[in-house]
Parts: sequence; C-alpha cells; structure tokens
Amino acid sequence: MFTGIVQGTAEIVAIEEKELFRTHVVRLPEALLPGLALGASVAHNGCCLTVTAIDGDRVSFDLIKETLRITNLGELATGDVVNIERAAKFSDEIGGHLMSGHIMTTAEICKIIQSENNREIWFKLQDAAQMKYILHKGFVGIDGISLTVGDVTKSKFCVHLIPETLERTTLGAKKLGHRVNIEIDPHTQAIVDTVERVLAQRDAAAMMSQIQPDAAE
Repeated sequence: MFTGIVQGTAEIVAIEEKELFRTHVVRLPEALLPGLALGASVAHNGCCLTVTAIDGDRVSFDLIKETLRITNLGELATGDVVNIERAAKFSDEIGGHLMSGHIMTTAEICKIIQSENNREIWFKLQDAAQMKYILHKGFVGIDGISLTVGDVTKSKFCVHLIPETLERTTLGAKKLGHRVNIEIDPHTQAIVDTVERVLAQRDAAAMMSQIQPDAAE
C-alpha cells in the first residue's frame, strides 16, 4: 500500500527492451535506499513495481505487458524522471489517502491555468467510463500523487496544485498533451458500484412487479 505522498523523484538511467517486456533502472535518492531489498514494492508514477536488482543507488524494475499497456511508463526514455514512493509502513503518517499502486487508466492534460501561487490542471481520461468515479472534492491518484478533485464536467476534471507539489513532483514539468497515470480511489469506486447495483436491482424488481399481474391474467 501507498499513501500518495511522493517521497522524491528518480531519473531513469538505463532501459532494456524485450518483446512486450521492459526493465528500467532508476537512480534512487539516497534517503530512499535504507532497508530496500529485492522484492520490495516501490511506486513509479503511482504504479507499484517490484525491485529486481540493486547496484548501489541504481535499482532495477521489470515492467510486463499489462503495465506497459495501461500506464505511461512505457513512454519513458533514459533521462526521464518519475515520482517515487516506498511502500507504506503501519507506523507511517498517512497524509494523502490509501493507494494500492494499481493504475486503472491514464489521462491527458488538456488545459493548464496558471496564477501567481496556484496551477489548475485539467485532465481528460483515456477511459471515459471511469469518469463516474471522479467526484467533486473526492480523491484521485495522479502519477502517484494523492490529490483532491476540483471541478468536474461530463468528460474532464481538474486539480489545484500548490508550489510545493509542483516543486517536489514531476507535475511541475508537465505540458499540454502529456499523459499521467490515474488510480481511482477504491472507496469511491466501491460506493459508486454498490449504488449502481442497488438501483439496477430496484429497477428490475419494479419491472417484474408490472409484468407479473399481466402474466396472471
């Protein structure tokens, strides 16, 4: 599990491409190295990856076909930078919201509004069906960052970013057209799906109650 509070950024220093498979090596900040071991989980742009090799501060991770298909990690090249978060411990402060590191879709940055101490970024989901889980003032994970949803339209949503977030994460360098990883808040997803299921059952029961008297006649 993760908290959505990015602990640092890491540069991709090497990439090995194979058929529908990729291994990339990042240079982790020194502060994130203590206790790191093979098999540990580390979120890259919000996507949970497993440590496969450690060589000093150079740490390797494997990306399988599904990861490359769903996330933006397959678009990255040597020299690019990713948001990094080590897996949460039970004693950690949860300053964001609980996240699994399982990316559901990506979103394209479609508008950026800059003011003196604030940046408003609008996103359009690649999978429009997921918009039902994006609620005003709800939680969303964007490239591994726990953020509060601002305005929501039928097809787009925005977040408001303070200078600290822009400085500590990769969002400060994002431009129009860039893709970001999206993790939907699982609690929101569960509530929306439950309500939809209950309403569907209610509609089905109401329809049956109208049909049955006719059948009896």
